[in-house]
Amino acid sequence: MFYKNYIDALSQSMNDVVFTDIKENEIEQSNGLEILCELSRDVKAKNKTKYLCGNGASASICNHMALDWSKNGSVKTSAFSDSALFTALVNDLGVEEIFSAPLQYYANKGDLLVTISSSGNSVNIINAIKKAREIGMRVITLSGLKMENKSRLLGDINIYVPAKTYGIVESVHAIIMHAWLDKYMGIAEWDRNYYQNMKKDQFQL
Repeated sequence: MFYKNYIDALSQSMNDVVFTDIKENEIEQSNGLEILCELSRDVKAKNKTKYLCGNGASASICNHMALDWSKNGSVKTSAFSDSALFTALVNDLGVEEIFSAPLQYYANKGDLLVTISSSGNSVNIINAIKKAREIGMRVITLSGLKMENKSRLLGDINIYVPAKTYGIVESVHAIIMHAWLDKYMGIAEWDRNYYQNMKKDQFQL
């Protein structure tokens, strides 16, 4: 029974995801996903970079998707995960600046920042968004838990998961990030009768 309830809760949260713009206007989900793809196409066309940042489990999603976007999507994407960089920044500047400082070092006007935060209130995420705005970057936020979280009001596109637990929010965030890339690349599970293969000599998307 637990498994069924869990899957039902996950499915309900996916169905209830809310996309909004910077003015808090709601965007239909399919249109929201298309806007994300348009932003990615623009990043690639202008030779810009997509930066992903998150804490804990959200950081692991960022690392995974930075690889997939770079390797499979051919869009320059980076997630700040270097241990030397992070430990130096935490030691010297404090954990609040572990994302904003690298953006200051590496990011440029026209780049794209994607933040993933279950609570939407992590100070280092909010600081990263503020720094991105100073630089002239565009911003996408993914958040969950309470609707009035801070990051949900700060992005050009904001994606909110109305769930009460971290596990569901994180799972939906991961699905959305995969859906974004798959739509960008034209990969549809429901429209194929063959399997993907990432091996170089048998590569098949």
